[in-house]
Formats: sequence, C-alpha cells, structure tokens
Amino acid sequence: MMGSMLAFTLNDVAIKLTGGDIPLFQLIFLRGLFTTTLVSVLAWRMRAFQLRQSPRDWSLIGARVVTEVMIVIFFLTALLNMPIANVTAILQALPLIVTFAGIFLFKEVVGWRRMLAIALGFLGVMLIVKPGTDGFTTYTVFAMIAALFVALRDLVTKPLSAKVPSMLVTFCTATGITLVCGVLSLSETWVVLTPRHWTLLALSAVFILGGYLFSVLTIRVGDISFTALFRYTGILWALVLGLIVFDEWPDRITLLGVILVVGAGAYTLWREARVRSGS
Repeated sequence: MMGSMLAFTLNDVAIKLTGGDIPLFQLIFLRGLFTTTLVSVLAWRMRAFQLRQSPRDWSLIGARVVTEVMIVIFFLTALLNMPIANVTAILQALPLIVTFAGIFLFKEVVGWRRMLAIALGFLGVMLIVKPGTDGFTTYTVFAMIAALFVALRDLVTKPLSAKVPSMLVTFCTATGITLVCGVLSLSETWVVLTPRHWTLLALSAVFILGGYLFSVLTIRVGDISFTALFRYTGILWALVLGLIVFDEWPDRITLLGVILVVGAGAYTLWREARVRSGS
C-alpha cells in the first residue's frame, strides 16, 4: 500500500512538472493512451476480461467511470495550480466524507467518538483550505470537489459484486477517461509536445499502472482494515517530494490541518474496523 501511494504521488509529480504547458484534456487523453495500453496488457495477463457481468454491475461500473472522469478533471486542474501536499491533504479527508455520507445514505450508526473525529477532520480541512483568505482560490474548491467525487466513487464501487475483476473495472475506467477527454480535447487548441512532455506523460502512465497494481495486490492478500491506514503515507510522500522537486513546504497552520485530517481519518478507519469485529 505504501508503494501504491508512492506511485500515485510520483504520477502527480510527473503531471505537475508539465507546468500547465499542455491543454488539460489533451494532457489527459494522451496520458490515457499510455495508461490504457498498459492496463490492457495487465488485465489480459490477469485474465480480467470477463464481460459476462450482470446489467447491475455494468451500470455501477459506468457510474464509476463518470465519477473518475470528474475526479481527473477537477484534481489535475487543482494539482497544476496548487502545492502538491495541499491537494493531497484535502483528499486525505476521504474516509471522513465516506463515513459522514454513510450516516445519511445507508443509515449507518456512528458513535460519538467517530463523530468527534469527523468534526476534527473537517476542521483540519478548513485549516488547509483557509476560507476567506488569499490562499482560498477556485483551485482549492476544485480540490474539494475532487475529494467529494472520490467519496462518491467509493460509494458507487461498494455495491459491486465480488466476482467482478478489479482489473476489469480499472480497464473500463482508464478507457472511459481516455475516450471522454479525447472528445473534450477537440474543443481545445492542441500544442506540439516536446520530448520532455512525452517522457513525463509516459512516466505518469507507468506510475499510475504501478499504483493500481500495488493497490490490487494489497487488496487481494492484505487485511483491508489494516492496510487502509497506510494510505496516509501518501501525504508523507507528497510533503517530501513537494519539498525536493518543487521547493514547496506548507505553513504551520496547514501542517496542523494535515495532522488533524490524517489523525482523524486514521482513527475513523481503526474505529470502524473495531466496530465491525465487535471489539
């Protein structure tokens, strides 16, 4: 799981290094060509092309693709215009958002401890985004919208049948994003890419594949309630790489917000695992 988070963060670094030189949809489409090709090979090797799924599962996969398209658009727009650690930290509020949504959508019972953790976590998010200050921009809102779509994606994924291969879902997602953004890129003026741009896009695709592969392997062999906690290493990778590559380091208030978000999210995951086990 730590390797998966590192791979996804390296992908973010590669995209951010393009510096916004490439129109957004062109960037996503061209990267998607690399990613879809690599995912196709991996899915074929894992014999994941099992197309005889129920209409319900295909509907859920389709809904998941839609949420992923929105995530990519909002997240990459924010990433290209914000410090990488700030964007990553906002996404770390995911367990809190999912738990909070579960209260209303699935009538889940949440005790006072997790409610307190949710409240502290959202306070941490506010410290990171700093509403009402110069640091709060449209791109901050985009990062928050991306986090909401990530939560929605997970809620849509949850009802999928266990027999649906994970790599089939990944292949459909990569293909869907590539096709949609390919069409949307027709509204942009394409630019000629330099060898540096092509290298960054290729590296991005490889890192995404590594992130998906390590994540799938973790889910298959590891205990989810334990390994999920290691998703928070993503913020550590983002802090370190943000400092080394972009010379970015959050201020004290933002770091306090990061600590609150990570602490609250980790506690929520741990507490939910305890509740499920009856401890």
